[in-house]
Amino acid sequence: MSQNKLNSNTLIVCAGEMESFQFATTIGIGMVEPAINLTKILLNLKQLPKKIIFIGSCGIYGNENLLKIYQSSLAFNYEISGIIGLSYTPIKINLPNVSQKTILINSSNFITNSAEISKKFKNLGFTAENMEAYSVRCVANLFKIDFECILCSTNYCNENAHDDFIKNYPQAKEIITKYLKSKGII
Repeated sequence: MSQNKLNSNTLIVCAGEMESFQFATTIGIGMVEPAINLTKILLNLKQLPKKIIFIGSCGIYGNENLLKIYQSSLAFNYEISGIIGLSYTPIKINLPNVSQKTILINSSNFITNSAEISKKFKNLGFTAENMEAYSVRCVANLFKIDFECILCSTNYCNENAHDDFIKNYPQAKEIITKYLKSKGII
């Protein structure tokens, strides 16, 4: 692992493929690959970082601005099937009572492309969705490492979600890089 991907305090990770950054370690797409790959990475380090920062894109559940940075350490896994009453889970999902300024990220192996479902997620308190954030948070918690995700919104969670993501991601990648530089993270 190159020095720019891990300093003594912070490990920067990203999903990979289209969402790759030369200064971040790729961990995989979805919920499972990042959990496995990040665990392997951490087990092979001589010293654990104090913080893991996950960077990438997000879809927005409300009408917030696109191409905006969202930071959060609160990521959860709440599935669409639960929202529409087609399933249940024995997993305890304790969503905090939060102010409108608190950013809750939802993760799933699926991307929401329904404005109606998006409103239901928003009503639960979620701001945005990213496939990998919850997985990274769970691994960080297991190793007792601070977690933060820094995401740039590329699309609304509606019928145009995928097309808007493809169209906006190149600019989002530039915004993330510029933001990290401005904060002295890279």
